[in-house]
Amino acid sequence: MTLIKKIKDKKVNFEFNKEYIKVVTDKISNNDASFITNSFKEMHPADAADIIEHLSESDRENLIKLNNFKVDPEVFVELNESVQTEIIKFLSSDAIVRILKNLESDDAIAILENVDEKDKNSILSLLPPKDRFALLEGLSYPEDSAARIMQREFTAIPSNWSVGQTIDYLRENKDLPEQFLEIYIVDENFKPIGAVPSSKVLRTPRESKMSSIMDDSIFLIPVDMDKEEVGNSFENYNLNSACVVDKNNKLVGMITSDDVLTVLKEEAEEDALRLAGVGDEEITDGVITKTKRRFNWLLLNLFTAFLATYCISLFGATIEQMVVLAFLMPIVASMGGNAGMQTLAVTVRTLATNDLTKNNFNQNILKEFNIGILNGFIFAIISSFIVQIWFQDYQLSLIISISMILTMVVAGLFGILVPVTLKKMNIDPAIASSVFVTTITDVIGFVSFLGVGAYFL
Repeated sequence: MTLIKKIKDKKVNFEFNKEYIKVVTDKISNNDASFITNSFKEMHPADAADIIEHLSESDRENLIKLNNFKVDPEVFVELNESVQTEIIKFLSSDAIVRILKNLESDDAIAILENVDEKDKNSILSLLPPKDRFALLEGLSYPEDSAARIMQREFTAIPSNWSVGQTIDYLRENKDLPEQFLEIYIVDENFKPIGAVPSSKVLRTPRESKMSSIMDDSIFLIPVDMDKEEVGNSFENYNLNSACVVDKNNKLVGMITSDDVLTVLKEEAEEDALRLAGVGDEEITDGVITKTKRRFNWLLLNLFTAFLATYCISLFGATIEQMVVLAFLMPIVASMGGNAGMQTLAVTVRTLATNDLTKNNFNQNILKEFNIGILNGFIFAIISSFIVQIWFQDYQLSLIISISMILTMVVAGLFGILVPVTLKKMNIDPAIASSVFVTTITDVIGFVSFLGVGAYFL
């Protein structure tokens, strides 16, 4: 059994294999490009990309610069964006052109986006005119539009063709995509009027007309539709693929479910990072880059923390009168903060999927109000019971009960109101909501607890 086979057997379930990384690193040091090339061919492109991503920056550079080593286009497209950008710097224009020519147009555009502007034109000039025109057209659309993720390779035939003509065309035409789920039917102006699954074509007699077996209720995606909205459409209508049309409703491309899966994954990761105030951060980013991206939100959080501290200072006399309030104060604020973040996470998700609308907005506000009251009463009982056992003070138990209910209700309401308000102001709710919700819940928690305390004392 060869070393390649042994290593391949150990790399199961897509698990990261340290032994293999060490072998590849040693082969890079020994300039053994043939071993690396052959072993990469025996594994899935995603696994080969995973190996490259886990190499150190210097080893990645040395690998790309090895004589007789060429990055497989299918492996390159599986690399994360930051590693692609890093590797592109070490590739010649001819090498980049070779990669682009062997990829579908949507993948080629995604890679070309990471090329410096000064090199982009020279690379485009080396491409065949047909490919160059397709890429230039794709780059002319907004970055987050459907045109950026669509494939320009699709299968379309006239409506008057028979099944036999279509099958012969599919067999003889070498310019068609290697894989396709649907065959689009177009009219004389190249406007899509229907679609036929490729499997249905194979099961239908040759003399039948394609128009007689097509589904005319096809979903059309405008080229300028936001790609997140494209993802929502695929999810809502259970689409496997959909055709993309220009402003004149002419067929210009198609989007498949695997493209949408990537979009949804990226959007989910982006929202999760932005909720934490991190931004578009990659694991390969350096210390300085990561620090810069986190600094602004941490600075804003510092000012909001001073605001909460100022609110506490207004009740200095109350705290002096009963010092135990200072011990219990973080409990109320912490519970409010967690409740607010729970509502915030759900709201940001519903906004991203367009599930929160004008029709159900009031209903959701009422629902969060009721959840806040219910959770408030539950945790008011629990916390007052603990405080009573701990301090043997009925008045203190009453204070924490009332403030707990107030804080939980307000936290739930602002968890939904803040992101919705930011959305109406055309501000991404995933970016700024967490800071505002945390500040509001902290302030309300402190003020309600110390305010109720001051009232009873």
